[in-house]
Amino acid sequence: MNLTPDDSIVFTLGSLGVNATIVTTWGIMALLTLVSALITRNLRPEVPPNRWRTMLEVVVKGIQSQIAEITGRPDPRLLYFTGTLFLFIVASNLLTVVPGLDPPTASLSTTAGLALSVLVAVPIFGIGSRGLGGYLRTYLEPSPIMLPFNLIGDVSRGISLAIRLYGNIMSGAVVAAILLGVAPFFFPVLMDMLGLLTGVIQAYIFAILATVYISSATSPPPETTQNEKDQT
Repeated sequence: MNLTPDDSIVFTLGSLGVNATIVTTWGIMALLTLVSALITRNLRPEVPPNRWRTMLEVVVKGIQSQIAEITGRPDPRLLYFTGTLFLFIVASNLLTVVPGLDPPTASLSTTAGLALSVLVAVPIFGIGSRGLGGYLRTYLEPSPIMLPFNLIGDVSRGISLAIRLYGNIMSGAVVAAILLGVAPFFFPVLMDMLGLLTGVIQAYIFAILATVYISSATSPPPETTQNEKDQT
């Protein structure tokens, strides 16, 4: 039994082996892109929505409401980023119920890449919202002595995101394989249902944490917020 899809080589390109993680990751990205293009190809006011468009709108509205609850304001840029993260992780985690396919999120390389994208997005969003100087000043708050601790905190956030998602998905796959070996006629349905629930929950947690981290970097400084309240 392979503990990670990185160990499964699907094909080789010369001396380079392409593992299952890469194949399934690109397959999921292609599938999400194709489905989105098909659903939104007739996205016009005069065209009545079908069931797929309605379902997509429900998902988008749900993500928008969660972002608004965390940040206190709508942010289309954050919707595009965290919404894409959520949909990709959900689609990846749901592969746990497909026989013969391993979710790419069971690979530490995938979860590390997702966490790295969040680490890169935090300063990008922060600089775009506060400016370079305003964002860098956040590392000196509440005192310049906190600079190394704030830097360590940012790095630890990314590590915790990667390890949390990887550990939950990989451990679930291992437990399912063990139970299927013990009682193959009883546990498959139960484990499929548990895998679906766990996959959605883990995707939700990852997207929410990413939203919280970005929101903390883009929120206005306390003195600016207080000045706005005084003016009103």
